[in-house]
Amino acid sequence: MNKTKLLDLTFLQANTEDSKRLAQLADKIWRQHFTPIIGPEQVDYMLENFQSADAIQKFIDDGYEYFFIRLNKIAVGYLAIQNRSDHLHLSKFYILENQRGKGIGKKALAFIIQKAKNYQLNSIRLVVNKDNQDTIDIYKKLGFKIIGAPVTDIGGGFVMDDYEFEMMIDGKLI
Repeated sequence: MNKTKLLDLTFLQANTEDSKRLAQLADKIWRQHFTPIIGPEQVDYMLENFQSADAIQKFIDDGYEYFFIRLNKIAVGYLAIQNRSDHLHLSKFYILENQRGKGIGKKALAFIIQKAKNYQLNSIRLVVNKDNQDTIDIYKKLGFKIIGAPVTDIGGGFVMDDYEFEMMIDGKLI
C-alpha cells in the first residue's frame, strides 16, 4: 500500500464566518459516507438540522470549537470538540472519502488528544452509528472502548442509534 506523505497537515480553527464553508464540506462528506448507512432522507434531515451553516453557527455560539483539517492548505475534513468539564466531547470528525487511509485521522486524533490535555481532561468521548462498522473498527483500533449504546430521538421521525465510545488519555486505559 502506498501511503501519501503528509507534508503539511494543519488544523485551522473556524468561526461563525466559516460556517457556510463547513456546511458545504459537511454536505459532500455526509452524502458520500452516510447515505448507504442511514438513507438519503435522514442524511438530508441531519444536514439541515445539525450540519447547516445556521446549525454550525449555533454550535459555535454554544461553545463548540470547529477546526478545518487541511492538507497542503486545502480543507480535507473538519472536526468539532467541546470541553464538558469531565471529558472532551468529539462531536464531529469527518474526512473526505478520497483522503481516507492516508494517516490524516491518526494525526487529527493526536491533535484532539492534545486539546484534551490542554483542558486537563482525562478522556475523549464520541458516538458512532451502530451500522457504521468501518468507523467503529477504526475507533476500536485507536484505543476507544464502547461505554454505552444510546438511542436518541432527533425529530422528524428519525433516531440516532449509536455506540458511545471513550478513550482515556495520559496513560489511563489507553
